[in-house]
Amino acid sequence: MLVRLRTLLLLMTAHANTRRKVRAIRDRLRLVYGIPVLRPHGDGLAELILTVLSQSTNDRNRDVAYFGLRERFPSWEEVRDAPVDLVEEAIRRGGISNVKSARIKAILEEVTITGLVAGDLSLDWIAALSVPEAQEYLCSLPGVGRKTAACVLLFAYGMRDVPVDTHVSRVGTRLGLFREGAGFVELHDTMLELTPRGQEWELHLNLLRHGRRTCFARRPDCGGCALRRMCPSAGKFG
Repeated sequence: MLVRLRTLLLLMTAHANTRRKVRAIRDRLRLVYGIPVLRPHGDGLAELILTVLSQSTNDRNRDVAYFGLRERFPSWEEVRDAPVDLVEEAIRRGGISNVKSARIKAILEEVTITGLVAGDLSLDWIAALSVPEAQEYLCSLPGVGRKTAACVLLFAYGMRDVPVDTHVSRVGTRLGLFREGAGFVELHDTMLELTPRGQEWELHLNLLRHGRRTCFARRPDCGGCALRRMCPSAGKFG
């Protein structure tokens, strides 16, 4: 019993220390990147499709593919009902268009069937759900995982979730916030637990910016890193 209690106290202390570290990281990143303000746009379905298009490509190609899709098919119903080869043609600039076109159509068909109002192609109703309920529904859609669900919940509706992309995962792991080799579900659960309420967008965006501008995948700029004093990985990369 005493051993178990001592172990529990050690875990609680470690968790509290990690939370303090996250706040210190947040404060330091504010000095570099400022405090971004979240302005949820309220269109969950658009965010979902945009996030699907973002997979395995850059922001520019994602946007070209998205606007090409909307120009070709002004409504989501038209996308859902169009032949898959026409959808693929519209989004080809975004890469792996054969996979993404089939996935987009499958998602739209599933939302039509399983949405709050049968036949209504909208996700706006999930804003009234709890975060776990909304996550569960979104992750039940074809090809949708925790990162995509988090993008929809945070960016469209301002709900409490934090997307963990490759940059956030890399920076967070090097800082010791995540377990090495953690899977996507664990990464998102950990990030959500550690993030102060109301600062989900700020931490996501500033960690992403830091990954893009300083904490590169192969040769991070540890010498010029604002977080180097609190980073256990500083100087370990050639």
